[in-house]
Amino acid sequence: MSSQDRAKEVFKIEADAIRQLSNNLTDDFDKAIEDILTCKGKLIISGMGKSGIIGKKIAATMASTGTPSFFLHPGEAYHGDLGMIESEDILLLISNSGETDEVLKLIPFLKAQNNIVIAMSRNVNSTLAKNSKYHLNISVKQEACPLQLAPTSSTTATLVMGDAIAVALMKKRDFKEKDFAQFHPGGSLGRRLLTSVKDVMKKENLPLVTSSSSIKELIQVLSQARLGMVIVMDSDEVIGIVTDGDIRRAMEESEERFFLLRASELMSKNPKTINGKEKLTVAQELMTQLKVNSLLVMQDSKLVGVVQIYDLAI
Repeated sequence: MSSQDRAKEVFKIEADAIRQLSNNLTDDFDKAIEDILTCKGKLIISGMGKSGIIGKKIAATMASTGTPSFFLHPGEAYHGDLGMIESEDILLLISNSGETDEVLKLIPFLKAQNNIVIAMSRNVNSTLAKNSKYHLNISVKQEACPLQLAPTSSTTATLVMGDAIAVALMKKRDFKEKDFAQFHPGGSLGRRLLTSVKDVMKKENLPLVTSSSSIKELIQVLSQARLGMVIVMDSDEVIGIVTDGDIRRAMEESEERFFLLRASELMSKNPKTINGKEKLTVAQELMTQLKVNSLLVMQDSKLVGVVQIYDLAI
């Protein structure tokens, strides 16, 4: 078997494991979601080894999608970090076997403090499952590992179950793009949602002409500005725009008198505009809706800049 064939086999085994998860769901999933939603504390996730690594990712996903959450290493918790757990917190404990010693050692403290415990394991009869309020079954038929030793399908199933929890919570909370952006101000989505048009618009050396400007002047200004358009203004008022496409079409349709044309004969009246205070997402939606690549930025009925589709990819 080639390496590619081996890879395809792994993909199939793990994809089958994910599909099987649907059959593992019980009412415990719905009840756990409702408790997390109404929780006044945090969702604390804990697990050892590979389960812990997956737990860190799940905690990060939760925290970025509206559920206050962090990962707590069970060994560190048992040696002093239990003080990080408050009575209103919910614990999501991950152990594939449900018998991981470091995780089970947390149970007496959590019971004494009346914390809600959600278990994630493959064994519904495990010690962890029996000592939890809710159990989420992450059992798989086989690991992708040919020795059936290295966690492969099982860690994938754990990750997907965590994603299912996060998405279910997002839907329940009606979590929107703007909410996501608040937790990701450094990402491209966050920047588009939080950044205003005025922050990225071109405002220096704008390509300005008058209605009486000749075709030669239009082409010269167009070439210098490299915005693919010129703005036609009379008495400090925008009356139209001329694009490079307008000039090309005029060249084809008016060959004999092409060099006699003026901006007023080529311009498109009522150019599309946007307020500089609008967010980049609004600009993007408007450009898509109007099927244009540029918008004139106006403030108090005055031209202050130009924003183009390329400026939105920040």
